[in-house]
Amino acid sequence: MRKVCVVITARPSYSRIKAALAAIKADPRLELQLVVAASALLDRYGATDKIIEAEGFKVDRRVYMIVEGENLVTSAKSTGLGLSELATVLDELKPDMVVSIADRFETMATAVAAAYLHLPLVHVQGGEITGSIDEKVRHAVTKLADIHLVASDRAAGRVIRMGENASRVHVTGCPSIDVARAAIAEPMTTDDLFSTYGGVGPRLDMSNGYIVVMQHPVTQEHELARWQVDQTLAAIRAMDMPTLWLWPNVDAGSALTARGLRAGRERGELSNIHFFKNLPPEEFLRVLKRSACIVGNSSVGIRECAYLGVPAVNIGSRQSGRDRGRNVVDVGYCSDDILNALKSCVAGGHSEKDTLYGDGYAGTRMADVLATAPLSIDKRLPY
Repeated sequence: MRKVCVVITARPSYSRIKAALAAIKADPRLELQLVVAASALLDRYGATDKIIEAEGFKVDRRVYMIVEGENLVTSAKSTGLGLSELATVLDELKPDMVVSIADRFETMATAVAAAYLHLPLVHVQGGEITGSIDEKVRHAVTKLADIHLVASDRAAGRVIRMGENASRVHVTGCPSIDVARAAIAEPMTTDDLFSTYGGVGPRLDMSNGYIVVMQHPVTQEHELARWQVDQTLAAIRAMDMPTLWLWPNVDAGSALTARGLRAGRERGELSNIHFFKNLPPEEFLRVLKRSACIVGNSSVGIRECAYLGVPAVNIGSRQSGRDRGRNVVDVGYCSDDILNALKSCVAGGHSEKDTLYGDGYAGTRMADVLATAPLSIDKRLPY
């Protein structure tokens, strides 16, 4: 059996990889080792490790690595601390390969630790364009990685053009689409949502439609995070529809985003908004499927919502350059523009399913690659 160590560092990383975790766990050729680190361990970001365990996965190691402050300096320091701690953890677990997910700053720590320990590195979701520090991290991890599990043919082409061996690039689709495919078959009830997951804010009547908001700070614009979230808040207040708002990630600027949200609550301006720190992946996707629209700058509006056919108002530059489906409307940070796009999306309704990021069967494809691909740490440019 090959020992596959998957490192999860944040709330979105779990939803991105959950289907692959289940497939790895079920495959007799593979043994799953699970390391949970960074903001995925913190209560204020939803304590993802508790959700992981509640859903039947064993956490082999926890790595506390987030330096308080939520700014550019603490992001760099958290990465350095993570590198030190993950090197020790990987040396103890001695996996046959290490899986790193996407493009968050913490993934650099996973990639560098695995590379210097001579452990084959598997990168999930390489070859995508996001136009920020995330893109630099994504491409840096691609160059450190030995096996690439990408979401689309276009992503595969970009990875190969970066000089990676085509035989090591595998188009599997995105495993988050697997979760979406399974989740939408199950019902969602508002009563269960509020009573089970709590959150903060009024208990909303969502029977006549509702909006979902996920807005994270943009690292290059972190000093503008408060103003940016104020623009979105103004549009949501003017729209006056029941709104479920998910708390931002740990990126630089998230303290300013959170400050804007708390200020709005303290002024009594958010009577149509209920806040959640986190929701389990399937529950969140059921919520999305039944929503009128998602607003903000999360990749879920680009990826999962394309498959679900849910309209997405994408704000600002955070997802700049990412391949889009027909469900996405792009706007800048202007409350009037956000409001107008939101009205148009709600009026237009859902679109047809788009399989741009996969067909919902990525997890088993990933597990098969991990069980059969030749393992090597040797790399050379092809020219």
